[in-house]
Amino acid sequence: MLDVASTASLRVYVSEWENGKRAISARYAAILRALLGLTDGELRGTGESAVSLPTAGGYDELVSRIDSARTVGLDMVQSFMEQTELLRTFDRQMGAASLVDQMTGHLARLEDALTFAVLPETRRPVARALAGAATLAAWQALDVGAVERAWRHYELGKRAAQEAEEPMYLVHAMAEQANVLLDAGRPELAVSVVQNAQREAKGRVSPRLQAWLHASEAEVYAHTGQPDECRRALDRAATVLPGGAEDRDPDMLSIFLNAGHLARWRGNLLALVGDNEAVDSLYQALDVMDPTFVRASAGVRCDLAQAHLARGEFDQAQEHLREARLLAGRTGSVRRRRRIEQLTQKL
Repeated sequence: MLDVASTASLRVYVSEWENGKRAISARYAAILRALLGLTDGELRGTGESAVSLPTAGGYDELVSRIDSARTVGLDMVQSFMEQTELLRTFDRQMGAASLVDQMTGHLARLEDALTFAVLPETRRPVARALAGAATLAAWQALDVGAVERAWRHYELGKRAAQEAEEPMYLVHAMAEQANVLLDAGRPELAVSVVQNAQREAKGRVSPRLQAWLHASEAEVYAHTGQPDECRRALDRAATVLPGGAEDRDPDMLSIFLNAGHLARWRGNLLALVGDNEAVDSLYQALDVMDPTFVRASAGVRCDLAQAHLARGEFDQAQEHLREARLLAGRTGSVRRRRRIEQLTQKL
């Protein structure tokens, strides 16, 4: 149990924190970072933590760090990848808000390793690991509403993918960046971003990633009010998606997509464009969904609520919103809570 001040005292503390009359202690900063999904710099209004650089004459330290970077071998890169995978699993089940400190530290270690690695054979594997971690960090930032941080992490992921000479990682980061534009109310620009990613991907990505790109394109078409283009893109995704229950792309670990996932995505987008087919697709997706995808389950419940609202079925919509609210509370997803409130206002 957390030892915190009384509710009345906390109200005073919050007012004083906001007005700069009281510094946030380390204990309360740790609680607030996990609760709000913020980095320490964002919480205290100081921006990203500054890197302390040595003064003139610090060549010994520089050479020491370069020498240390030369020892970064495949085993250490694999450890970085495994840590990213662990953070991805925690994120999927518990949400991003409680992982900000861990993710920030993980990215900092990867960036540090890349900064002081000299030779390409050392830099490329580290850059590949950084590209995967940066896009995960970006998605987590977007989930907690930190849109500028999300944008910066996607840019970091793109740069790392280019240095690693990994077109799949580059394409994935490019297409995911469109989500920031959608959240920012710039869907037309998001269309152009995804189309650029499609051109970059041509003949250079796996079939599963290609299917994911088509579905991402369908999403931006749904948000720009182009239902026919949306359906055609979804059909293209279904055509190229590999069959079977396997959902993980071995060459692009961020991608989870099989027929069940695509059915969920299809239902989400059809609900957005007001298509009656959405309800059947969404219930099909709910039946086969992996229960560890907690945030995604909340999304399906929101989609079902939206689809039932479009059909005037308010009792069913309210039931799904109730379930969505419980699931969103478990993950602390700002995006999901925002959507739940928007749908609730329509009841």
